[in-house]
Amino acid sequence: MTASRDPAAPSELRGAGLRVTAARVALLETVRQGDHLGVEAIASGVRLRVGHVSLQAVYEALHALTAAGLVRRIQPPGGPARFEGRVGDNHHHVLCRSCGALADVDCAVGEAPCLTASDDHGFSIDEAEVIYRGLCPDCSTPGSSPAP
Repeated sequence: MTASRDPAAPSELRGAGLRVTAARVALLETVRQGDHLGVEAIASGVRLRVGHVSLQAVYEALHALTAAGLVRRIQPPGGPARFEGRVGDNHHHVLCRSCGALADVDCAVGEAPCLTASDDHGFSIDEAEVIYRGLCPDCSTPGSSPAP
């Protein structure tokens, strides 16, 4: 087990109105140090830091931290949810159709240009989610074989 390396995590949890627990601190650190992690990978990272934690506890903590805006949930089409620590901006993602690699993509022009919809239907829009799809460099090289 490893000790907490992010002294800001407990303060951020308190600031969001959440109870500070070792598992929540470990989860926040795991997500922030990871790269678009799935629930199983997050659970493994939390267990390395604090010992046993149930998968249900991980799901509950992810729900609480996502609702509080401390982590972001990404739901790629046809795949499991993934989580990231990059919050507070309107960035997008690129997804490999073959291996499932996922990477951040900043908005192309200016500050959050995607927030101006051609027809907002009366909604007050505060976020846009774009997922670009294609093949990552590893999967698009000659001789590479796509994942099943």
